[in-house]
Amino acid sequence: MAPKDPDIDAPGAGPDAPADGTTDNVDRELFRKFERLRQLRIEHRDLDDVIARLSLDIHVDEIQLKRLKKRKLMLKDQIERFESQMIPDLNA
Repeated sequence: MAPKDPDIDAPGAGPDAPADGTTDNVDRELFRKFERLRQLRIEHRDLDDVIARLSLDIHVDEIQLKRLKKRKLMLKDQIERFESQMIPDLNA
């Protein structure tokens, strides 16, 4: 069995792939954006759970609760921004 040539066998290195590797860079950037979006959604969901539990406590620190809610809103804005950036531009 012949050894694999990394230039030929690399993903995105087919005959139609650009020689400068831009396809691979685009894929990596897209993956990073999806991963960041996933992390933001997880953090938003976790904050939602914490806020719900704290809201049940009659001795809750209201300032802390407001800060958590503000952080949750900031995360929601970031999520919406990321989702908006991921929509491809269409030339009409």
